Amino acid sequence: MTAAPSGDVAARATAGYRQRYGGEPAGRWAAPGRVNLIGEHTDYNDGFVLPFALPLRTVVAATPRTDARWTVWSELDADPVEFGPADVDEPGRVTGWAAYVAGVVWSLRAAGHAVPGARLAVASDVPVGAGLSSSAALESAVLAALVDVGGLDLPAPRWPRLAQRAENDYVGAPTGIMDQSAVIRGRSGHALFLDCRSEKIEQIPFDLDSAGLALLVIDSRAPHRHADGEYAARRRSCERAARTLGVPALRDVAVADLDAALAELPDDETRRRVRHVVTENQRVLDTVALLRAGRIRDVGPLLTASHASMRDDFEITVPEVDIAVEAAIAAGAYGARMTGGGFGGCVLALVEASAADAVAAAVAGAYAERGFAAPGAVTVVPAGGVTRVD
Repeated sequence: MTAAPSGDVAARATAGYRQRYGGEPAGRWAAPGRVNLIGEHTDYNDGFVLPFALPLRTVVAATPRTDARWTVWSELDADPVEFGPADVDEPGRVTGWAAYVAGVVWSLRAAGHAVPGARLAVASDVPVGAGLSSSAALESAVLAALVDVGGLDLPAPRWPRLAQRAENDYVGAPTGIMDQSAVIRGRSGHALFLDCRSEKIEQIPFDLDSAGLALLVIDSRAPHRHADGEYAARRRSCERAARTLGVPALRDVAVADLDAALAELPDDETRRRVRHVVTENQRVLDTVALLRAGRIRDVGPLLTASHASMRDDFEITVPEVDIAVEAAIAAGAYGARMTGGGFGGCVLALVEASAADAVAAAVAGAYAERGFAAPGAVTVVPAGGVTRVD
C-alpha cells in the first residue's frame, strides 16, 4: 500500500464521477496491474509464482448510497451500468466489464458482509487484453472502495481470495490466486514470492535500477485467440493428470520424480502439460534463490527456458510473442518470456538499462519484417499494491 497512481488517471476517475453523478466522491482507491516475472499456469496447480505490481493503475472514485443498489461508470463505456441484489445474486445477469464489479459485490455478500450500495466511476491506464491483469486491478480497486465506504471488518490479507472468487465463480474465468495477490499485496522494489497452496508470501528484493538493468514489457498487440476456452482446457488437463498420479495437485510432483510421473500418464499431450508445470515450479524456486543472492542477470536464462516450455510443452504462445522473444534475445537481452495466461499479451525482456531502447527497436523491426502490427514497449519497476488515493 504505497505509491499513488499518476495524477492523470486519478483525475479522470474524479472527472468521470462529477460528470455522471454530480458532486465529489467520498474517496478514490487505486489498484495496479501486474506482470509475472516467472511462474505461468502454476498457480491453479498449487504451485509457486513470482509476480510484481506495476505503476499502471485502475482508479475507482466512489460514494456510498442509502439503498442497496450499485451504479458504475467506466471511461471505456459511455453508459453507466446499474444493478441490485437480485442481479448480483444470480451470476450471469450482469455481463461485460461490469460483471467484475458485480462479482466483487457478490463475493462480499456471499462471505456474509453487509455491502453498501454505491456510485462508482472507473478510470484506468492498465491496458485491457495485454495480460497485465486489468480485471484483477478493477476487482481490487472496487473491493478496496466498498470495504472502506462500508466500514467492513475485512483485513487486507483476506482480499485476494474474495477477489479471485468474484472472477472464478461470478465472471466464470478459472484463474488462480496470483493476479489478485500481486495487485493487493505488491510492494515497491520487490517481487511477490507466493506459495499458492498456503498463500504464504515473501517479498523478494528486485532492485533493477541499482543493478543497471531494466525490465522491458513488450505488448505484442496480438489479439487473444481462444484464450478463455484454452485456459480452461489447460487447467482441466492438469487436474486430470494430478488425479491420475494420485497427488492433490501437480505441485506435489518433484523434478526428481518427473520421469517416473510422466511414465504413468496416458498420452504425450498430458505429459507435456505436466512437464511444463513441474519444471516451471522449479524455475520459480531457482529464480527466487538467485534474486536473494542479488544475481539478477543470472535470472535471464530461466526466463527464456520458461518461454520455451510455454511454447513447446504448454502450447500457449502465438507467433507474435515468439518473435518478440527471439528478437529481444538476438538484440542482447539476458532473457525473455511471454507473461500471462497466453495466446497473446505481453513479453518481458531483462536488459541492460542502456540497451532498452535498442532492444525495443529490434523487436519493432522484426515485427515490421513480418507484417505484424507495431508492438508497444515500456520499461517497468515493481510498484506498490492497492491503496486509497486520498
